[in-house]
Formats: sequence, structure tokens, C-alpha cells
Amino acid sequence: MFAFVADQTNAPRWQTDLHEVRRLTDGPLGVGSEHEFVRTFAGRRFASRNRFVAFEPDRYVRFEIPSGWISGTASYRTEASRSGATVLISRMEFRVRGPLSLLKPVLSRLLARDSRRDEQRLKSLLEHGDSKV
Repeated sequence: MFAFVADQTNAPRWQTDLHEVRRLTDGPLGVGSEHEFVRTFAGRRFASRNRFVAFEPDRYVRFEIPSGWISGTASYRTEASRSGATVLISRMEFRVRGPLSLLKPVLSRLLARDSRRDEQRLKSLLEHGDSKV
């Protein structure tokens, strides 16, 4: 599971409004890996970049989106549950710049709704073995 979500080029398979992700750096994934992505959020299509700022193989990745009208950090962590299953923990902290910053409460609710939907898509993808995990 971790390898699938850490490889950001897989994200358009489970994140509905993520249209394209392209890796910008060579070599294995790790601190410093960068990606460029095209996404639609709140009715706006935008391109941005992210950079891995922390990486523990098979366990944890944190990345930042350093600039744009939406910036911030996000992370994925995998942990074993008591039943032995693997649990994915996702965290996001974003800032909104420009005129849309006035809509931050609405945008936060949209992000939460979209995240719940995408988590269900990821779960279904992983459970049906369509992820090459």
C-alpha cells in the first residue's frame, strides 16, 4: 500500500480531480523527489509542484506544495492495526492565497469532502487488487 500511495504518479487513479502527475526527479523516491501535477479544485484548474521533505521507506512520506494559490503540506503514514491489517493515515494542512482566501471555510469543507471520496476510491482500488501493490 505505501509504495502505491507514495508513488505520486499513481494518484490520478484514486484522486478524482487530479488529472496528471509527472515526476520531475530521477532515482528512487525519497527526500527531494519532486512532482508536477494538474488538478481541479473548487472549480479551478491549476498546475503546481510538490517536493518530498520527509521519507521513511515503507512507512512515511511528507511533501510540501511550496507555492501557488493553494500551498501547504500533506503526508501518508502506514501502520499495522491490532488485527494485523495495514492502516493508512493521511494528513493535510493547506493555505489559500489571494481573493479565494476569503472562502477558506468553504474550501476546507470541499477539501474534506473530496478527501473522504478519494479515500473510498483508494480503498476500493486496493481491495480489488487493481493497484499493482
